[in-house]
Amino acid sequence: MRESVIYQDILEEGREEGREQGELSAKLNSIPRLSVLGLSVEQIAQALDLEIEQVQQVIEGQN
Repeated sequence: MRESVIYQDILEEGREEGREQGELSAKLNSIPRLSVLGLSVEQIAQALDLEIEQVQQVIEGQN
């Protein structure tokens, strides 16, 4: 029984990490579109709840 609980905890932790990575990926993929619409780095960071540095890195990476 104990192994089953440990297995379930590990499985749930993996699922949560996957969800978080998926959410971050979606946010990062939105940055170029928002930039094209004329939003500032600060506006994008605020709208997506990201750090300004993260937004800047994505924008600089596409140039």
